Amino acid sequence: MSQTPVIEIRALHKAYGQLEVLKGVSINASRGDVISLIGSSGSGKSTLLRCCNLLEDSQQGEILFKGEPVRWRGSGLGRHPADKHQVTRIRTNLSMVFQSFNLWAHLTVLQNVMEAPVHVLKQDRAEVEALARELLDKVGIGDKADVYPAQMSGGQQQRAAIARALCMRPEALLFDEPTSALDPELEQEVVRVIKALAEEGRTMLIVTHDMRMAADVSDHVVFLHNGLIEEQGPPDSLFKSPQTARLRQFLRHSMEE
Repeated sequence: MSQTPVIEIRALHKAYGQLEVLKGVSINASRGDVISLIGSSGSGKSTLLRCCNLLEDSQQGEILFKGEPVRWRGSGLGRHPADKHQVTRIRTNLSMVFQSFNLWAHLTVLQNVMEAPVHVLKQDRAEVEALARELLDKVGIGDKADVYPAQMSGGQQQRAAIARALCMRPEALLFDEPTSALDPELEQEVVRVIKALAEEGRTMLIVTHDMRMAADVSDHVVFLHNGLIEEQGPPDSLFKSPQTARLRQFLRHSMEE
């Protein structure tokens, strides 16, 4: 029996006015899959992630969550999700971790992690606090529960953002360049956490510039170029034997940076 993918994207198109950013992209992520999206700036990888989480409206194609298609109203540039309750339900199951952390400055780290489960999902505060403290320990910053984001390093803030995403008990995690704002030492703190999540069998879509992390944690790597999938496959074959000139050129530039 074939497993229904957690996330299924079929022939997705996304434009900003006349600028077509995604030109018919299809991706499936089944339970436990770790898929890395790579490509140069402007290739459409972050836009794809934001469309997947319904932070951006796409103009054509389908997005399915656990086999349930997103319902749309209108067409073309006027297309929007038709059911706001469906959008909220899908978003709470696809927790997103952003490049810029997006922590609330006026809340402690613990309060940041607890905020959405308590106020959006209306879960029991004591139970959420117990889980939040457990998750902060898990990402290695249990001792920072009562400090404010500004008192922490970028690597610690990003790990707090990951704990916050996990506290929603999502079906999948979406990472948008989770390490690109960090210096190399702090970057490794976050990479270790992401590797541990991959080893647990979490479903993840990761937009990254870090080819080493993509090679280490992914089951499948997708190379986007000019809004289309140029090449995809297991990391071993994709990185060691790229089939297209564009991917070879991209990898050569990536290794030089």
